[in-house]
Amino acid sequence: MGKLLYIWDIEEIIKNTLLEHRLNLNYELNNQLPAPMSFNVSTSTIKFNYLQINGYVANINFKIKESDEDCVKLILYHQLGYYLDFKKNKHDLRTLMYGGDEEKEQLRAVIERNSWVYGRTLVPERLLKSYDKVHTIDKMLIKNY
Repeated sequence: MGKLLYIWDIEEIIKNTLLEHRLNLNYELNNQLPAPMSFNVSTSTIKFNYLQINGYVANINFKIKESDEDCVKLILYHQLGYYLDFKKNKHDLRTLMYGGDEEKEQLRAVIERNSWVYGRTLVPERLLKSYDKVHTIDKMLIKNY
């Protein structure tokens, strides 16, 4: 705990987790990303900002007491939840571009809620409590963007 995770460490965690769940998704470093990780639906790409990840892990780790690697996995499971949600539900994304503010907000809330639920289906038993705790903490840490 407490050591800086390097880009290749994070790439390795993502690669192994995707392999383990047989998910064929792209991943790439993006140090402009304002969040630790994001999932781009149109390109099926998980993007990560390693500095943001390190900051986020430092913020959640003292609350959940998991290894840094497991903390990254918890962030990743949530992102994979977006992928699973879009695969299952085929949301009309035009709403996010052209809908009214209330409509956009409602769809964002549904997608966010679903991403946590679907992401949880990938979490190994030993990390479920921590995943749920991160979900609670996350609402306070990351502003909706």
